[in-house]
Amino acid sequence: MQTDQKLKKEIIEIGYRMWLRGFIAANDGNISALTAGGKIITTPTGVSKGFMQPEMLLLVNREGLPVRKNNPYRISSEFKMHLEVYNQRKDVMAVVHAHPPYCTAFSVAGIALDHCVLPEAVVSLGAIPVAEYATPSTEEIPLSIRPHIQNSDVILLQNHGLLCVGKSLQDAYFKLETAEHSAKIMYLSMNLGNVQTLNEEQVDKLMQLRSGYGMSGKITSCKTGLGTEQVIRETIEEIKKPPAGGSDK
Repeated sequence: MQTDQKLKKEIIEIGYRMWLRGFIAANDGNISALTAGGKIITTPTGVSKGFMQPEMLLLVNREGLPVRKNNPYRISSEFKMHLEVYNQRKDVMAVVHAHPPYCTAFSVAGIALDHCVLPEAVVSLGAIPVAEYATPSTEEIPLSIRPHIQNSDVILLQNHGLLCVGKSLQDAYFKLETAEHSAKIMYLSMNLGNVQTLNEEQVDKLMQLRSGYGMSGKITSCKTGLGTEQVIRETIEEIKKPPAGGSDK
């Protein structure tokens, strides 16, 4: 396992990449990683993740409290979501949360990225579900991901953004890149009026490759063998659904 210093360096680098690629704006997003000592290094609130320094990062215990009491930087209110992941998934070593535009657009529309379209995404991400909307800074945030985190490493947060987890910081971040790349291609394909999903046989071959590569993490099966009309029809049906807990009147 990496030292705390190396984890901090990697968190800063990933924050810069997220900012540079437009996955976050202003002080958006948060990143965390589990240390060899069982504590968590996380990014602070109120700071652009593209311009962080090592002294800004916080060392936090598993109860969500800072180890250093006089640190001028504060823990993000969204850190509750990170704690939920670490408590639910003993295999996860890092969490990345951002607001990539295409993924966030799908989350605002309430559309899961659950069709088998790109081989790379099928193997590394599977279907990406949409967690119910949760009020920022409240306990609703961790509760919203609880139904999905045991089965998926990547979750769309309705009207919010994207959550990615992994066996390392790089693993979690690369899932973020892959998800946004896939969402963009899906959006463009739908606008071109032609979306062809992979069939069951093709996906089975990909899953065999995944097993052969010894890839870790949790994925949920995506939808196979759908033509353009069915994909678009299902998408329209998703858009028409009333918000969770709301009314269709």
